[in-house]
Amino acid sequence: MASFALKRILVAVLVAFTVSVVSFTVLRLSADLAQALAGEGASSEQVEQIRISYGLDRPLALQYLDWLGNIIRGDLGESYYFKQPVSALILERVPVTFTVATLAIGLALLLAIPLGICAALNRNSWLDRLCLTTAVVGQAVPSFWLALMLIYIFGLHWQLLPLSGSEEWQGFILPIIVLAYYAMPAIMRLTRAGMIEVLHADYIRTARAKGLSLRAIVTTHALRNALMPVVALAAVQFGFLLGGSTVVETVFALHGVGYLSWESIQRADFPVVQSIVLMFSMIFVVLTLASDLLNAAIDPRVRLQ
Repeated sequence: MASFALKRILVAVLVAFTVSVVSFTVLRLSADLAQALAGEGASSEQVEQIRISYGLDRPLALQYLDWLGNIIRGDLGESYYFKQPVSALILERVPVTFTVATLAIGLALLLAIPLGICAALNRNSWLDRLCLTTAVVGQAVPSFWLALMLIYIFGLHWQLLPLSGSEEWQGFILPIIVLAYYAMPAIMRLTRAGMIEVLHADYIRTARAKGLSLRAIVTTHALRNALMPVVALAAVQFGFLLGGSTVVETVFALHGVGYLSWESIQRADFPVVQSIVLMFSMIFVVLTLASDLLNAAIDPRVRLQ
């Protein structure tokens, strides 16, 4: 187990380093930052002066090393547009994003696990096909399209919920539903597959032979073992929800980290964009690492992979 954990940690560190290099390079090459800061009417001398003052005239490798050194010291830099420390900007927006993602994954688990159990207990029935169809539709429907449809139905047509904004708690309902529906299919299908496998195990047949009721078998024996991989998947899905919050927060005008990243991309505010990309990447890497270690602790066969 120790060697498996060490290998996964090394892979996680390598992935994080690769993501930082690729994202830094792509962002720097995507636009002329000095020109964006100077504005359209700036002269070439003004653009060059800005380039020198921000160190953009230096080789890209040296710029990356400087940025990485500051990140290691906990300095995310200052926003070019907001003129505030990047760390303060992100910390101000984090509660909205984490609240929506946490409630969304909770709602997804609350709905997907019972549906997965029902589908497994009624395998190949109309109920099973209905659950699988719901999962397929959930994977196929784009989150922005679902968000717009919910805004039209509940905000414009029925006028039950706010169209956008996070000033009232009702403004979080539709974004949570959109993100939860995005996370539900994978959780439901894994729950269904795990329950089907567990229900054919020898100890379940023994429990049935002892005369235990179906409810006791499912809740006491089968569900506990079937849900162990689901917990690991939920951690990874939580990372996906955080990373995918940009589209949903932009559609609903929620002032979270995702909306901040969209604002910063529009204004070529590279320090903010780079820090947000790094933050989401690190969260996803850590959650994936925790998921791998949990799977290895649950199933010793994973350690041999």
